[in-house]
Amino acid sequence: MTGFVGGDTATLTAALGGLSGSGANMFKTGGGAAGQPGRMTTHTPAIADISAHVIDCARPAPLAEFYRSVLGGRITHSDDDSAYLDAGQAQLSFMRVEGHQAPAWPGGTKQAHLDLKVTDLETATKELLDLGATKPDFQPGAGEWIVLADPEGHVFCIAA
Repeated sequence: MTGFVGGDTATLTAALGGLSGSGANMFKTGGGAAGQPGRMTTHTPAIADISAHVIDCARPAPLAEFYRSVLGGRITHSDDDSAYLDAGQAQLSFMRVEGHQAPAWPGGTKQAHLDLKVTDLETATKELLDLGATKPDFQPGAGEWIVLADPEGHVFCIAA
C-alpha cells in the first residue's frame, strides 16, 4: 500500500475526522479534505509536538490496561479520574468524563480514532477480540483494514 504511514510515531496515528477517500488513501499522510483522496504536501516546520492523545472514557484504569496489552509500554499514573500510558512512541491519556457515552459507528459523533499498524491482520484481529475489543458489522476497508472498538466503544483501525 503506497504511502502507508509507518515508523516513528506512525505506529499509532490519530486519524482525525471520518473516513474519506478510497481505502488506500486512509493511511496516507497529508490527507485531503472530505471526499478528496490523500495528497502529499511539502514539509512545514512544527510549531508544537503531540505530547499525548487524550481519550475521554468512563473508566480510565481498565481502558489504559487494555491499550497497554495492545501497544505494550507501561502505565505511568492511574487513579479514579485519569490514567497515563507510555507506549514508547506515543503517550495515551485516559480521562474520566461523567456520563461518557461511546461514539457511534458508523456515523454519529465519532470525532477521532487511532490507526494501528499490525504485522498480520487476521492474527491481530483475533488477539484484540480476545482482549475485549469488538468488531462492528460495518467494515468499509474492503479487507485492507479492519475497524474494531475498544472495551468502551472507541473505534480504532488496524492494517498490515
